[in-house]
Amino acid sequence: MKKYSSKRSIQVLAHLFQQYGIFDVVISPGSRNAPLAIHFSEIDDFNCYSIVDERSAAFVGLGMAISEKKPVAITCTSGSAAANYYPAVTEAFYQNVPLLILTADRPTEYVDLFDGQTIRQKNIFHQHSYGDFELLEDSKDNSEDINADIIKKAIELCFEKQGPVHINIPLEEPLYELVSELPPFPQVEKTIRKKEYELPSDLIADWNTSQRIMLLVGTRDYSPELENQLTQLVKNHSVVVLHEANSNIHHDKFFSHIDRYITGFSDEDYKMYAPDLLITVGQNVVSKRVKQFLRNAHPKQHWHLDEVWQPDTYFALTRKIEVKPELFFSKLLRVIGLEPKPYYNLWDVLRDKKDKKHVEFVNTTEFSDFYFFNKASQSIPENYNIHFSNSSAIRYAQLFNFGKNKSYCNRGTSGIDGATSTAMGFAMKNANPTLLITGDLSFFYDINGLWNQYIPPFTRIIIFNNGEGNIFKIIPGPGNANPNTLDEFIATKHHKNAEFMAKHFGFTYAKVEDDGTLDRVLNNFFKPDIQPKIMEIFTHGKNNAEILKAYFNFLK
Repeated sequence: MKKYSSKRSIQVLAHLFQQYGIFDVVISPGSRNAPLAIHFSEIDDFNCYSIVDERSAAFVGLGMAISEKKPVAITCTSGSAAANYYPAVTEAFYQNVPLLILTADRPTEYVDLFDGQTIRQKNIFHQHSYGDFELLEDSKDNSEDINADIIKKAIELCFEKQGPVHINIPLEEPLYELVSELPPFPQVEKTIRKKEYELPSDLIADWNTSQRIMLLVGTRDYSPELENQLTQLVKNHSVVVLHEANSNIHHDKFFSHIDRYITGFSDEDYKMYAPDLLITVGQNVVSKRVKQFLRNAHPKQHWHLDEVWQPDTYFALTRKIEVKPELFFSKLLRVIGLEPKPYYNLWDVLRDKKDKKHVEFVNTTEFSDFYFFNKASQSIPENYNIHFSNSSAIRYAQLFNFGKNKSYCNRGTSGIDGATSTAMGFAMKNANPTLLITGDLSFFYDINGLWNQYIPPFTRIIIFNNGEGNIFKIIPGPGNANPNTLDEFIATKHHKNAEFMAKHFGFTYAKVEDDGTLDRVLNNFFKPDIQPKIMEIFTHGKNNAEILKAYFNFLK
């Protein structure tokens, strides 16, 4: 016989989740949130996942929400448990991923009385959430009706903003009082509104009079509709479309390797290749070079398309278009001309020249991080979703062609934390297999990302272990520090490996230290197995940073 929580606030919460189709709940164990764990796990509609470490659990929820493209709930006990959610909440906020954060709490009058596991939880995520709500305890007057309104508002805000929303839930003891039957609940009238959009006439005129139109697509999920729309725009060489690996669009006429093409630009080049109309789509771009290029280019107009964020990244923003890009382009394509423009041919000549130099350099590269990424780009099956960690991994990814693999990276805050947990959460909810490509520091930082009993056996992890945070040998600045300071406190040199960790968490493990072994292991790495697999590629002692710098110097 099923047993449900007697807490009326939890019963109402679960009912409203069912009404809105929210069925995935990541639960970190604890006592104060036991009513939520008991209640949700007893209802067949819900898929409940036990992830012990709250910091990892929140990133797992993030990955699940990215994969499912709808809200996922995460719930924890009171006190510092809630604070451990914060890194993933900031990532969800800046990446626009819908998370419903359910933090159990002590009764409101217990705050600041030095009661166990009691902190100021109300509004704890205020700076990085789209809504902060607190339910009433069941003993308060009219709590059921008030709580129902609060929960409905929170859920609809999460859907509307596609970002994190927090519900703090004070719970009085007893916590483990159960019932065998639930009372009837009313149907809910949903009030989520769809946005309408009409193209301003002056916008159409601005498009038709612009001779050098550039679209830059940043981090975003795959959208076949958007990909088809941008394909129509480039069909007659009317516009230049720049994008990155994690933009998840693909076409031979799109410019896929921005850093490869604009490396070595002079002041004259900035003027020569500058757009007069820049249209940006999506979230963060990885490339610092493209930011430098566009900030120096001073386009006459810059339109940004996004329902929530309107950042003036290139110091030239002239029009904020707060709408889904797919809706914008569906209307734009009906009314604009698509005549060929010399601007496309200018970029096309540049691409041909730089692509040839790229191939020439790659053919002479020794075993290294650079060598691995080139080899990986040729070896990963197309049905794999690829998650790249920050910081070196996602930068290397921009230099090579990963085919039509869908690519992801936590570029909301661009931190190394949570990459493994996010990828594992994504893998749990996606029919296609997931590959995580991660640097050593990012992997070891998020070890608890593997403390997860739900990882599918077709999941794969590749760690390129260069024995340090090699990004600090690549970017300008850190090299000015004392070598001892750089190695110990910035690059963080180490001699760790993942072999015993892989075995501990039930992964098959393969070690690679040279190009011949890499070729041999890659042939079998993606074949089916009863366990997920880790491949660790050791490039200690290789001049990884120098090889990458030599590559960019060669492109100049």
